[in-house]
Amino acid sequence: MRQLPLGVRIPDRALFASFLAGDNAQAVAHLKALAEGASIGTAWLSGPPGAGKSHLLQATCVLASERMSSAYFPLRELVPLGTGALEGLSGLDCLCLDDIESVSGDPTWERELFSVHRGLEERGGRLIVAARAPPALTHWSLPDLGSRLAAAAVFNLRALDEAQQRRALQLRAALRGLELPEDTARWLQRRFPRDMRTLYELLDTLDEAALAARRRLTVPFIRSVLLRRSEA
Repeated sequence: MRQLPLGVRIPDRALFASFLAGDNAQAVAHLKALAEGASIGTAWLSGPPGAGKSHLLQATCVLASERMSSAYFPLRELVPLGTGALEGLSGLDCLCLDDIESVSGDPTWERELFSVHRGLEERGGRLIVAARAPPALTHWSLPDLGSRLAAAAVFNLRALDEAQQRRALQLRAALRGLELPEDTARWLQRRFPRDMRTLYELLDTLDEAALAARRRLTVPFIRSVLLRRSEA
């Protein structure tokens, strides 16, 4: 796990190298420019669950941390902590806020977000936000915040098709030194929900077992791992 400022931990696999861009190449290029310091401003990622919003936010934060202060904040998890969790964030160079719809519509949170956004703008910082819907379709109680975020560079991420899903799984496996044959990837798609979050979590489980057993990710091996897991 990577330890970044403010105690937020990001998985080591959350990198641009492990993200298959597919039809989202323009969004990836823009985020890399922000993280590398070639651009400033605000970007908004929207899209369905499993489209890669959190992965891209985390990858941006990791890349940015090599040259500037950065942090990733999953707002849905931080709601119980109150708006104090956002204190001091306007002093960062790059701030990535996930699940903003979990606090939009709340006047207290929106006032604090407005302050953070204004502070980042004044300092020439970078704000990357993710939500299921674009800013124009998000409910705001503070119109000024909504209008500011509506002026961001907005990217609607597209979910990967079946062939791209297999390539993404094979890419993730290859980066871990594992081979995921095409027929095995197809079998996983047939047997499990076809969203990347579920498939990646499954690959994590198989990864640990394959490394321990020094095995290829074949269908018989996966069946044996899943059987043992169900019996545990």
